Amino acid sequence: MRTDSLKFNLEYLPYLLGKSKPTILDVGCNVGQHTRKFLNLFPEGKVYSFEPDPRAIVRFKKYVQSPRAMLFEIALSDEDGAAEFYMSGGYPDDNWRKSVPEGWDQSGSIRKPANHLKEYPWCTFERSITVETCRLDTWCKRERVSDVDFIWADVQGAEADIIKGGQETLKRTRYFFTEYNDKEMYEGQPSLDTILEMLPDFETMVVYRNDVLLKNKWA
Repeated sequence: MRTDSLKFNLEYLPYLLGKSKPTILDVGCNVGQHTRKFLNLFPEGKVYSFEPDPRAIVRFKKYVQSPRAMLFEIALSDEDGAAEFYMSGGYPDDNWRKSVPEGWDQSGSIRKPANHLKEYPWCTFERSITVETCRLDTWCKRERVSDVDFIWADVQGAEADIIKGGQETLKRTRYFFTEYNDKEMYEGQPSLDTILEMLPDFETMVVYRNDVLLKNKWA
């Protein structure tokens, strides 16, 4: 295991996966920032993206227009059904206020905010909506997705929900990259130690600042 304070360099991904046609899941894709990068890195790859926030969905559809990218307007969770989604708002700076007047949409979660309110007081959670939820295992069966090469999970505190709902899929997943935060930014958010305990078949490759890259020992 290596500890690094820097963020994961996506340019490294083709070397990590070692194939030209990977299957990638971008969970919590927002407006497609990483989806577009994955598409560029893998001209023959396929990306499945997940986003429940209607504001981000509108912009995703504007920015991502590739037949190799499929957007699912749902939140992956540990249950098939529906959940309350706490929409983030506010403005980190004047530039954001001018460019995205509908407010900050990168911190919404199916988990209620906790210490996030203290760490980022400018970020508000004044509105919530009901969104469709789906277990990762259910989704894979429905969409006939078997093996997964890489999962990028940016789910704002709902990491444990994805893991619980994707036990069978994760057995067939080669790499899992996820956020973590030991400060419980959202209610019930798992710590890094908890995430590692939940994924005994994965080994830690690199621990970044609030991110971790894991490799399946058997896939």
